[in-house]
Amino acid sequence: MLTAGALAATAVALIPLVYLLLRTVQAGLPAWWDRVTTPRVAELTMTSILLGVVVSVGCLVVGVGSAYLVTRTNVPGRGLFAVVAALPLAVPSYVAAFTWVSVADLWSSTARFEGFWPAALVLTLYTYPYVYLPVAAALVGADQAQEEVARSLGRGPWSTLFTVTLPQVRPAVAGGSLLAVLYVLADFGAVSILRVDTFTRAIFTAFTAGFDRIGALTLSTLLLLLTLVILTLESRTRRSGARYSSRGTSRPVQPADLGVWRWAGLAGLLAVAAAALGVPALSMVRWVGAGVSRPDSVADVAAAAAGSLSVSLAGTVVTMLLAVPVGLLAARHSSRLSAALERAAYVAHSLPGIVVGLSLVFFGVTVALPLYQTTWLLALAYATLFLPLGVAAVIGAAGQAPPSLEEVGQSLGRNRWEVFRTITLPLTMPGVGAGAALVFLACMKELPATLLLRPTGLDTLATELWQATGVQRYAEAAPYAFLLVVLAALPTWVLARRTGVVGAPRLERRPEVLDLVTEDPGDNRVLTGAGTGGEQ
Repeated sequence: MLTAGALAATAVALIPLVYLLLRTVQAGLPAWWDRVTTPRVAELTMTSILLGVVVSVGCLVVGVGSAYLVTRTNVPGRGLFAVVAALPLAVPSYVAAFTWVSVADLWSSTARFEGFWPAALVLTLYTYPYVYLPVAAALVGADQAQEEVARSLGRGPWSTLFTVTLPQVRPAVAGGSLLAVLYVLADFGAVSILRVDTFTRAIFTAFTAGFDRIGALTLSTLLLLLTLVILTLESRTRRSGARYSSRGTSRPVQPADLGVWRWAGLAGLLAVAAAALGVPALSMVRWVGAGVSRPDSVADVAAAAAGSLSVSLAGTVVTMLLAVPVGLLAARHSSRLSAALERAAYVAHSLPGIVVGLSLVFFGVTVALPLYQTTWLLALAYATLFLPLGVAAVIGAAGQAPPSLEEVGQSLGRNRWEVFRTITLPLTMPGVGAGAALVFLACMKELPATLLLRPTGLDTLATELWQATGVQRYAEAAPYAFLLVVLAALPTWVLARRTGVVGAPRLERRPEVLDLVTEDPGDNRVLTGAGTGGEQ
């Protein structure tokens, strides 16, 4: 059943690949080769690779650091920052880039905020949640007993962090980093506004401004090849047969006491939040009053919000139904087939949305005509684009679920379906929830595929926002941008509560005595005892 589901998911993910191959063969391989072997293509390749490397490193530092601070330390306000740290994911890259440009122009009218490093900064600030969310969920479920053993054997806090804690959540770290790199390769909005020539900007320009479809398809195939190289390199870094343990009991996570350093951690979280959310907020405050004062503006915003919620929910359901079998197959049944199916799920994620949209238009017209001009074809496009978000989260959670529990369930007479339903699926639900939140947020702000595939008369917050900013009506665009952030905060908060990042109970620990609170099932009285040293 898992293999059949994974094959179906892979078929969806490979639709853009089939489209590109058909169009490339029609154009002819000699024409393709002549366009590939040019200095311009070499420059685009180097810029795209360097931007992906720089942003992925920044996402690792900010994402893993934020996840550790809000889940494992006593930083003040960690419950609030658990939600705030995920909100930048809801800000569309083109909105983020423009707000940074506009705020920078307020400070300096001579120096332009554009180029490689400004683009790397903006993309890092609005991409690091791809690392933060799965790592935070994995840290909440990781086995803290191993860290306590390491500390009891003389390892310091930093040594324990890098040799015990982080290796336990390595699948989530690797999956989030891979998603960040692929997002950078596929991003168009930020690199376009900040004037950085990457594959996506060149592809979009060839499609829309240059009317050079063959050139755009040639660059798209190169971007696809680059994605396959990245997936191959990432797969070679994995440890074959590695398992990552989770907490075997309901014992809450004990936050580490950072002492005076907790204020430094707080300052870091505040700096990231101010840069990622404060700058867009400063720009939107200037426009939002004028934007909602237009006649019928409230009704237009409400209709766009309803459209966004409906198509995003449909896209999330379809994506996660396809992602669960791929993730569980890759985590539980290691083989060449499962590895190939997992890599195939990532193929379309690095392609620009316009290429995926065109491929789904081709698919709807030639193969699935009843789906054309329906919400479900758009949902299928979302699944094609964002399937890796769900797969990475499911793999990270399933990698922590002990296979021995499933073996015990089978030894007690349960069949495989009962074991999957009662043991495997509940253990991976935090990962499924993290993946669903990521997919929902990505669907909310997706633009090119939505513009091509949305049913006639359906508007979303992203499409309305793009139309307003395209003609520089920024006051009109502000309410749509503001509502995107507000709607994104709701599933993020629910996700944080579900995974235990927010509101997790704590144990009070004194230097030498640990209070143990238990409940007597006989008379429901609360009994309090104390244990010291190695006593339990």
